[in-house]
Amino acid sequence: MTRNMSIIVVEADRDRALQIVDGLRQAGSYDVQVIAEPTQLAQQIKTRQPDMVLIDIANPSRDTLEELALASGPMDRPVAMFVDRSDAGLSDAAIEAGVSAYVVDGLQPARVKPVLDAAVARFRMFQRMRTELAATKRALEERKVIDRAKGMIMKARGVEEDAAYTILRKAAMDQGKRVADVAAALVTAAGILS
Repeated sequence: MTRNMSIIVVEADRDRALQIVDGLRQAGSYDVQVIAEPTQLAQQIKTRQPDMVLIDIANPSRDTLEELALASGPMDRPVAMFVDRSDAGLSDAAIEAGVSAYVVDGLQPARVKPVLDAAVARFRMFQRMRTELAATKRALEERKVIDRAKGMIMKARGVEEDAAYTILRKAAMDQGKRVADVAAALVTAAGILS
């Protein structure tokens, strides 16, 4: 049995909050909780750990958008923001703060489901990109350490680059470790000894 997606709705106006909850219930099976007071929003969201955050704000400012977006944990979950109006640059600020969907002209019940689906899809896409970027950065750093270790072996043993790598690889196999780990240990040890 799959559990329903949990959504926190951030909306101070009670009537608008009820309208949003009704729209969500019409759109699908969601576990919906409303936060009427956005003070300590980050703590409230951390405590409740929702799958998604939906923020409805009538008249946003850049500071309010960034504060709400950052408090709702956009790196941890999709965040959809509905606004009644948007000044120049506000949508860019919201997207840069990590908002997955930024909808101008308020919340309309018929648009809830497609917007939520788009926000989830966009969040997952960016999450994959962040993961790939982190893996690429880690691989690049490991490559730098391996190259540095090879250079140290070449200098100490008077061998060519291929032979230095062979020595590193053999040491890694003998120790049951990755080449990058052996290279890092070698570079660290050399730093201590110099």
